[in-house]
Amino acid sequence: MSPRLIITVMFFAHVASMMGFAAFPALLPAMQSTWSLTNTEAGWISGIYFAGYVVAVAAIVPWTDRIDSRRIYLLSLLISTAGLAGFAFLADGFWSALIWNAIQGAGVGGTYMTGLKVLTDRLPQPVPSRGIAIYTAGFSVGAGVSFAMNGVIGSAFGWPYAFGIAALGPLLALIMVMVILRARPPLPEERPPTATFDFRPVLRNRAALAYMLGYAGHSWELFALRGWIVAFLVFASEKDAGTATAEASLIAALANLAAVGASLLGNELCERHGRRRVVRIAMVTSFVAALGMGLSPGLPFSVVVVLFFVYSGLIMGDSGSLTAGATQSADPGYRGVTLALHSLFGFTAGFLGPLTVGLVLDAAGDQTSDSAWLLAFATIGAGSLAGAVAMTVIGRRLGRAVKD
Repeated sequence: MSPRLIITVMFFAHVASMMGFAAFPALLPAMQSTWSLTNTEAGWISGIYFAGYVVAVAAIVPWTDRIDSRRIYLLSLLISTAGLAGFAFLADGFWSALIWNAIQGAGVGGTYMTGLKVLTDRLPQPVPSRGIAIYTAGFSVGAGVSFAMNGVIGSAFGWPYAFGIAALGPLLALIMVMVILRARPPLPEERPPTATFDFRPVLRNRAALAYMLGYAGHSWELFALRGWIVAFLVFASEKDAGTATAEASLIAALANLAAVGASLLGNELCERHGRRRVVRIAMVTSFVAALGMGLSPGLPFSVVVVLFFVYSGLIMGDSGSLTAGATQSADPGYRGVTLALHSLFGFTAGFLGPLTVGLVLDAAGDQTSDSAWLLAFATIGAGSLAGAVAMTVIGRRLGRAVKD
């Protein structure tokens, strides 16, 4: 099977598996009102998705070095479907939403990096960073489609229909991968000599660790923004002409889709000018853009939207590059465990980011306060700044051991 077909199949399966990813953030204002949720409770529901993801990554992804990653991927798609269907039919408030969103997150935790392992196991070695960047760009495409689809369906028919229809996405991904890709168990010489959950060899790999810490900062910022952007756009628009939740969801969707180009461009720049250098510049610039977003309420809403598109592009500029860096830095036999830790670092931060923003909003004056949103965006952007600092510190310790 040609590498191009493998990349295409996994890209579109990844997009389909993400149909429920933004269901709750896209419908956040309406669901806060329906269930009388505080910002902290809404932050918990958004964040618990990533807590479920983290648990699944730690428990599932290390096995991809030992058994066929395709089998694990297919099982995880079924978990995603169960979480979305359960939310659609059984969620009726904070606690039930918390449980079903955690299950959704667990399903995605078992598909995202596992899907990357499915891809890289079937590509010629050494694995091209462009193929990795294309696959990871599917996360943004899926998130964009999810924002648009769930925002429109939820506004037109109600949130249960949005979650129920989104549950069909992982099933479509399952059919694609099961029919087109063949099984490919790891060869005996590809299996690591250590225990399944022994992460010590990966933590000793400082080159990979630098990208993991950078990915943690990136994920804090990215998922905190995605968790709260619809609520922010509704607030910012009220100072101008006003925007409904469905319109704000479509704006968020378009920004996510536009950012795909930034992710691919970022990887190409890394290939030419040095991965760590380009990633750190993107992170620091992203922090500055976050502060600009926090100061934007009161400006014409069209200006706010343009700033958001720029900010979204800057965040995604280093996304595929960080994952490509960790994948290519992995020691032989430890790619699955490396991707597990990479994802574990990133999505632990992805869990804490939206939750922390909700706490900041509640403490600083709620969603109707300009100053509260400024502090919220400073909190969001702090993730990238911390990631850039961590990569710089480890890079200096490594000296020439971590090559651009």
